[in-house]
Amino acid sequence: MADRFIAVSGNIGVGKTSLVRYLTQHYGMKPVYEPFGDNPYLDDFYGDMKRWAFHSQVWFLSRKQRLHLQIHRQPGTFVMDRTIYEDAEIFATHLAKSRKMSKRDYETYRELYDAMRESLRPPDLLIHLRCSVRAIRRRIKQRGRASEQAIPASYLRKLNHLYEDWIGRWDDSPLMVWDSERLDYVEDLVHRIEFHQAVERFL
Repeated sequence: MADRFIAVSGNIGVGKTSLVRYLTQHYGMKPVYEPFGDNPYLDDFYGDMKRWAFHSQVWFLSRKQRLHLQIHRQPGTFVMDRTIYEDAEIFATHLAKSRKMSKRDYETYRELYDAMRESLRPPDLLIHLRCSVRAIRRRIKQRGRASEQAIPASYLRKLNHLYEDWIGRWDDSPLMVWDSERLDYVEDLVHRIEFHQAVERFL
């Protein structure tokens, strides 16, 4: 398999990590997971979002850029669970829209993100997983992560809207949108064949 960079995007609970594992097992890709738990600002952020939103998001941005650069410098085919683009286009944007990040901080953040983005090679394929809020909430409940159980439906709905807006503007690379609520590439043979045919055009 030639060197490739596959990115997997989507809201909380849509199946990104499961898809990364599947692609790793079936194609021998090298997985790259989101460095969520390492952020030293998270506890402060959850205690006072307005004060620590900028610090927390800049940490994620710098760490994610490092992961992107490491991918570009190594041979092999990599698949990434959530990209630097989502950090800025979805989560930082949501913080700004909800006034948890000031206008000045958000503009500074975007300047930094835009400069970083110019130095990065875009993915060879972006696989975006689409799923309804109702299905996302059901999956969150099933997987039982304590930190996710109190996430309100309104928050998930706002993220879904931001994702749809971002995906509608995406033109940096080929895009594959997969309905992870209705199409099951693991259990349904027809869906699995359809999924593999779509992915293998880019490998």
